[in-house]
Amino acid sequence: MTNLTRWDPFREMTQLLDDTFFTGFTGVMPRSGSLVPALDLSETADAYHVEMAVPGMTADQLNITFENNVLTISGEITQSSDRKDRQYHVTERRYGRFSRSIRLPNQIHPDRIEARLENGVLTVTIPKAEEIKPRKIAVNVAQ
Repeated sequence: MTNLTRWDPFREMTQLLDDTFFTGFTGVMPRSGSLVPALDLSETADAYHVEMAVPGMTADQLNITFENNVLTISGEITQSSDRKDRQYHVTERRYGRFSRSIRLPNQIHPDRIEARLENGVLTVTIPKAEEIKPRKIAVNVAQ
């Protein structure tokens, strides 16, 4: 399984600037860089399961596609309008567009993929095709 993330040449510099060593000189700096929601990929005998943290998002803010054995989850986390009337001293939540892509094996049922959003966690279930499910094979005794 491969988790594809778009390469960003400035990511290391952004991580250095976000380091707590630098915050002592400049105060708490707003986080910048690409937004990458946390994601878990697990497997059971019957399916692959993707769980992604998307707190505060609604189903209509998410876009899920499956093409060429790549599952892509994208969306945009937006700030609420009442935030613009405030002066913030610390801002740690990130806002903006995101996209995560995961390459899956050929042996799945793409027409049976299901997605569910509950309590800020998106769960995508990708059923395995019959030919890759584990099965017990009987051993015959030679006579």
